[in-house]
Amino acid sequence: MTKPSVGYEQGLKEALADPEEAAAYLNAALEDGSQDVFLLALRDVANARGLTHLARETSLNRENMYRILSEKGNPQLSSLAALLDALGLKLAVEPKRAVA
Repeated sequence: MTKPSVGYEQGLKEALADPEEAAAYLNAALEDGSQDVFLLALRDVANARGLTHLARETSLNRENMYRILSEKGNPQLSSLAALLDALGLKLAVEPKRAVA
């Protein structure tokens, strides 16, 4: 008897509920260098946690959350920091690694 498979979206949602997985996913998106890719990844993480729940935790209304996470989103640093905090994540800056 075979195990039922989990759909890609459901598997991603389950994985992104884990802060460690979410951080790795967002860091990979940042490495792409595109704001659009990062915001898409952030939207995936936010959807995995539930936008209504995050809106309550961040004191941002749902419409504002959708606007921030939209394709044309351009969140302020304070909104981004509040959203990441509610997700159990934080912003960090690291020096570029020297290429040998």
